[in-house]
Amino acid sequence: MTSSDRTIADIMRLAPVVPVIVVDELEHAVPLARALVAGGLRALEVTLRTPTALDAIRAMKQVDGAVVGAGTVTNQEDLAAVIEAGAEFVVSPGLTEPLARAAARERIPFLPGIANSGDIMRGLDLGLDHFKFFPAEASGGLPALKALAAPFHQCRFCPTGGIGLNNAAEWLAFDPVLCVGGSWVAPRGEPDSVTIEAMAREAAGLVA
Repeated sequence: MTSSDRTIADIMRLAPVVPVIVVDELEHAVPLARALVAGGLRALEVTLRTPTALDAIRAMKQVDGAVVGAGTVTNQEDLAAVIEAGAEFVVSPGLTEPLARAAARERIPFLPGIANSGDIMRGLDLGLDHFKFFPAEASGGLPALKALAAPFHQCRFCPTGGIGLNNAAEWLAFDPVLCVGGSWVAPRGEPDSVTIEAMAREAAGLVA
């Protein structure tokens, strides 16, 4: 399957955990990506929280096996920039109609954030049924997602926010959850490749 053939569902099923990555120094990008992929986590979400994010996406795309996307995409300008950088999927903390329609026009896999039933209904109206539940723990945790998912049986979710190794398996045991997003496998700063690969391997072993 080529990158252009992948849907957001395909990307969410690559591994049970999608690393949420903040890159402060460009030289950290490739070693971090290599360690995560070696540990079995192929879908990498590089957040647009630092000036180096776009260059980090470009660099990480050269790592064999990596499927590199962009997170914290909040508007059409961000979308255009990450597509130019080569992002293979896009994650947003929320859902707006202009961004959703722009992602559809660009035919790029899109995972918008939702926190309530109104968000989900707006997404369904736009042809979307895969969502990021964010901020997961602050929005009521797993009980809240179970309540939201009940009337929206067709939807699938990637909870992100407050999720770590201590609670990821509990989230993943809920059938509508295809994966979780987490930063614990990709700590900021100079990457310790051995430790990160071990954490990634442990995360990849969680059952989705």
